[in-house]
Amino acid sequence: MTQSLRAIYRNGAFIPQTAFDLPEGTEVELLVQTSQIASPPIADEAAKRQFLRALVERMQQNPIPLSAPHLTRDSLHERR
Repeated sequence: MTQSLRAIYRNGAFIPQTAFDLPEGTEVELLVQTSQIASPPIADEAAKRQFLRALVERMQQNPIPLSAPHLTRDSLHERR
């Protein structure tokens, strides 16, 4: 049987975001789907400074327009 469950990974554990009735000790298989791509940390200090400088420059070249809509907590979270 296949069922879908949304969860957040936090402190080494998957925290369900919806109620899910499973008997204690049930084995599950997780399929991780993410739109985020996490790069490994930059260890070299010079490379880190260069990366941060370039990041700030790109942010300054693409400011958020004053006419942009005001985002609320609810508008930032996916609702089902």
